[in-house]
Amino acid sequence: MSKPIQIGLLGAGVVGSGVIKILREKESEIERQVGAKVIVSGALVNDKSKKRDFSFTKDFFVDSATEIIGNPELDIVVELMGGEEPAYGYIKNSLQQGKHVVTANKEVMAKYCQEILSLAKANDVRVMFESSVGGGTPVISPLIRDLLANDIHSIRAIINGTTNYILTRMASEYVDYSAVLHDAQDLGYAESDPTNDVEGIDAAYKLAILSTLGFRCEVKDTDVYREGITKLSASDFVYADELGFNIKLLAMADRNGNKIQARVHPVLIERNDMLAKVDGVLNAVEIDTDLVSKVLFHGPGAGSLPTGSAVVADVVNISRSIVAGMSIPDPVTLTNNYEIASMNELNCQYYIRLNAKDQPGVLAQISAVLGGNGISISSFIQKDSGNSSGNAELVIMTHLSNEKSIQNALLEIGKLSVVNEVSNTLRVLD
Repeated sequence: MSKPIQIGLLGAGVVGSGVIKILREKESEIERQVGAKVIVSGALVNDKSKKRDFSFTKDFFVDSATEIIGNPELDIVVELMGGEEPAYGYIKNSLQQGKHVVTANKEVMAKYCQEILSLAKANDVRVMFESSVGGGTPVISPLIRDLLANDIHSIRAIINGTTNYILTRMASEYVDYSAVLHDAQDLGYAESDPTNDVEGIDAAYKLAILSTLGFRCEVKDTDVYREGITKLSASDFVYADELGFNIKLLAMADRNGNKIQARVHPVLIERNDMLAKVDGVLNAVEIDTDLVSKVLFHGPGAGSLPTGSAVVADVVNISRSIVAGMSIPDPVTLTNNYEIASMNELNCQYYIRLNAKDQPGVLAQISAVLGGNGISISSFIQKDSGNSSGNAELVIMTHLSNEKSIQNALLEIGKLSVVNEVSNTLRVLD
């Protein structure tokens, strides 16, 4: 049996505790698979006196990253702190000091993936990050290994459990966003500041990583068009149901020729689509390829043990290579021969919800604006406001239309005297 593989944790919170628990409970099996013991030698924490749900020695916790990164006995640094800094600096420093790195940090990998992969290669070590997307649901490893021979056409993903829980509740109960958000916070599904989740930031980070690996070119979070779910109301779900759709926050990326378009926003999705049936806090990633067509990965996207499972899998993979004396292959070789397509190039159907005067000629005026921008109406629904205001709610479904044309039309429609408000606009999943 080889000498033990020693790892150090940067962070021992929810996920870090899960990693320690798994490595201890599965110690014998992991040793059998690796050919050596895998030992957590220490962990960087903010508060060494905090009570933990696992036993530890007096000197297990440290309050300086140098005690982990600079420890010559450590083989692998596991970064579980989250956020851009100081995690980004710690990851770079670890690689420069010849340490392999396992990270769950979606923000760092979304912003600096190519740099970090290059730095690992230059120092003959590797960085693995399965847990950065999908929690315990494997998707990164299949992308870089099992689907390597495939050309990826598109990625469709529900990759934020908080927003999926909120939208599931809104769809089933026809309640407004604010009420469900409060419940999600009480249940621990949403942070006190939910901005990263509900504005699509978290999903954009994850989509950038999936796009980079899938299309084998660097796609950063800033390349991802993003809209959140805060504009959705119960009315949108009522109309969606009537029209045969569900509403999901989807992360989507497509490759057309040498252009890649990546976007995160709510979409209308047909009820019989597999992604439309992914409810609650679960995640799902659908990848469309030239050789195997569509494959779907479905499972938990967060949590101590699911995410810890992905972290430990990366640790085991690196450990086996160390024991075998084999170099670990690069996760993916990237090229920069692609352009990022503008959102204005998108073509799809659109849902437009308006509050307008309930009087003759209103639809004719709106139709004239749409027609003037090359947009034709597929169907519409009109309902009285239910009071004496003299207003009505109008929902328009378009035929296939162009994003730039839609946005220009909406600006014109908003200026019509017969239109009180353009309440919401949603894209329809093609």
